[in-house]
Amino acid sequence: MNPKVDFYFEKNERWKEEITLLRQILLDLELAEELKWGCPCYTYEGDKIVLIHVFKEYCAILFFKGVLLKNAENLLIQQTENVQSARQMRFTSSKEIKEQQEIIITNVYEAIEVEKAGLKVEMKKTKEYDVPEEFQVRLDEDPSLKKAFESLTPGRQRAYLLYFSSAKQSKTRSARVEKYINIILDGKGLND
Repeated sequence: MNPKVDFYFEKNERWKEEITLLRQILLDLELAEELKWGCPCYTYEGDKIVLIHVFKEYCAILFFKGVLLKNAENLLIQQTENVQSARQMRFTSSKEIKEQQEIIITNVYEAIEVEKAGLKVEMKKTKEYDVPEEFQVRLDEDPSLKKAFESLTPGRQRAYLLYFSSAKQSKTRSARVEKYINIILDGKGLND
């Protein structure tokens, strides 16, 4: 157990019993426990394998390269349509975790083998994402904006494109673009 991670289990009253059980299962597999993105993360020889996180309706373990796992029991869930690599196993009770403990362990060992084999997830390239018309117009009008956007990391570019595109109305897309122009020009990401 990593004492830096203890706070996570103490602060989550709603799912305390469930995530403590998940923690014990993962630690019994001799994974190293670290804190990543404010959540308990379990690694094998420095490679991220699985993360525990909580939501309002459930708690979950997230396999970083879950898309590469066999998922024979069909319990690995794609959190949203834009998540390319990670997959979740969701739980709503300790009983459910205990019933699926062997499946959890099997998935963890398979995820370790994926890392040992050096398998990579083929990620969708930023240029494969649609650029909303409202943003494309601004990029075409302002070369400094275009240069600043192209200088961002691919992940930051995708975050902006997905955020701008998710608005249903053109008016909302335009407002979002305008709100973030200066932030893009400053070289910052959507959530920086």
